[in-house]
Amino acid sequence: MIHMTTIYFVRHAQPNYDNHNDLERELTANGLEDRKRVTTFLLDKSVDVVLSSPYKRSFDTVKDFADRVGLPVGIVPDFRERKVESVWIDDFESFCKQQWADFSYKLSDGESLREVQERNIAALQEVLAEHKDQTIVIGTHGTALSTILNYYDPSFGYNYFQRVRHFMPWIVKMAFDGECLIEIAEHDVFEE
Repeated sequence: MIHMTTIYFVRHAQPNYDNHNDLERELTANGLEDRKRVTTFLLDKSVDVVLSSPYKRSFDTVKDFADRVGLPVGIVPDFRERKVESVWIDDFESFCKQQWADFSYKLSDGESLREVQERNIAALQEVLAEHKDQTIVIGTHGTALSTILNYYDPSFGYNYFQRVRHFMPWIVKMAFDGECLIEIAEHDVFEE
């Protein structure tokens, strides 16, 4: 009999981009409404644990579900989004393309995708060890989640990231036997 640990990574709902504070960027009115779709999707999944990045937009996206089922939301700092730079980047598209082309590329005060990936994979491995054979929800971010997907499937690169970049919220289910990934599936909460 295979014992599985199932993780539902939940990329946050629509954030308010007028707020340039990455940690405190809240959800928009649409985002607050759309997180209810996440709750509906997760209700029948027999979730044991809810975790989140410390960033408000991710925490608030999964908190609606956690409150509904009476689970606390544990904060895992290393699931946070990539630090781009201390200042707002206007030409984000060029920056993003360059980072996907070179996983070590970063701005002076930011993180490379390799650093983001290493940090997120280390956090994921800790979760897999601590919550073996459980069902877990993790509130996360687009780039952070994309680096995790790239770790398990190197073909997940810039073009795939561009396809999913505006999916908010977005859910990716990953099933593990120990630390070995055995299943991966995307879920569009707007179609289910």
